[in-house]
Amino acid sequence: MSKRTTLKTLALCALLAGAGLPALAQAQNKLKWAHAYETSEPYHKWSVWAGEEIKKRTNGKYEVQVFPASSLGKESDINQGLTLGTVDIILTGASFAARSYPPLAVSYFPFIFRDAEHQLKYARSEVFRELAKGYDDKTGNHITALTYYGARHVTSNKAVQKPEDMKGLKIRVPDAPAYLAFPKALGANATPIAFAEVYLALQNGTVDAQENPLPTIEAKKFFEVQKNISLTGHIVDSLLTVVGGPLWGKLSDAEKKIFAEVTQEAAEKASREIAAAEVRLAEEFKKKGNNVLTVDKSAFREAVLKATRPTDHGYRQADYDRIVAIK
Repeated sequence: MSKRTTLKTLALCALLAGAGLPALAQAQNKLKWAHAYETSEPYHKWSVWAGEEIKKRTNGKYEVQVFPASSLGKESDINQGLTLGTVDIILTGASFAARSYPPLAVSYFPFIFRDAEHQLKYARSEVFRELAKGYDDKTGNHITALTYYGARHVTSNKAVQKPEDMKGLKIRVPDAPAYLAFPKALGANATPIAFAEVYLALQNGTVDAQENPLPTIEAKKFFEVQKNISLTGHIVDSLLTVVGGPLWGKLSDAEKKIFAEVTQEAAEKASREIAAAEVRLAEEFKKKGNNVLTVDKSAFREAVLKATRPTDHGYRQADYDRIVAIK
């Protein structure tokens, strides 16, 4: 090969490499946001909004694609994906995030929250900041926001009106330890099943019951395959917005502020929508022909607290006491 040909070849390689650099840089700024919820739900709508806001406020530097309905894996998978760098941002229950830092799941202990307002005060509390920091320090990931998910209620084939009715009931719970306290304390047979598989499990009789907030019962159409809805409100549930450590570590301080502010705004908007939906849905389910049962929540609370304590599940009593004391 002549010297001239060699120089031409090197120049062409340099040109091609140079042409590829912008494309590479652009690809590195495309972010994956994953969650397990339907496109019809507020969590998805406001996640998409947040992605658009992040792109706008960073002048197009970060482009966010939202993957709903477990399309990038079950909730446990996407939590693991944060550390692996296969996803960048997730919406997840604290119970799943708590697999890396168990104290975080104390908020799932039955009847720890009085209502939605209590939980939202917790989201602004010192104890939540301490628990979130514990998770951040352990994982390298960063919790930016908390979204109200709703009060969890039992749907079932047979009517559940009192704590004794739970005995022997085969009930689906999420595949995370934090959800086991309620059914186990009341003698039910808790069966962990992935979220995407619940409808079919109810339909074919694999389980007799499940528990979720009213908006989720509507979105996942569980009301079609379960006649009874018992308003137990045993867990006031939430979702965390978590930014993966690999992404958080490369953001500038200004970018971190944008991501935090945008995800907190999205969380507030989704929370407001979920709370409003809860108010109307009980009546709507009655109109659909479901048997909506108002139960004595204090009886359920008393039965659970008599049978189990936060420390039985690895939670710190001090965290529980501080959360209960929030006014």
